[in-house]
Amino acid sequence: MNNTALSKAIKIFGNQSRLAVALGCSQHAVWSAVKRGRVSAQMAVAIERATRGAVKRAQLRPDLFSGLHDA
Repeated sequence: MNNTALSKAIKIFGNQSRLAVALGCSQHAVWSAVKRGRVSAQMAVAIERATRGAVKRAQLRPDLFSGLHDA
C-alpha cells in the first residue's frame, strides 16, 4: 500500500478518528492499517468513497485494483 495515500485520507478528515467515523469503523481499525501499512480491500473502497475519489482504491491497494479505471 502507498502509505502516502492513507496519510492523505487521514489529512482530509483531520485525524484517524474522523476518518474512522466516515468509514463506519473504529479508530483502532484505521490505526492498525497505518501500523500494518496495508488496508483491507473493503477499507480501500470505503476510503475512495469517503474522500469522493481524492484517494483512489488503486493507490491504497494496487495489488487488487491497479487495472481498474474510473467509471
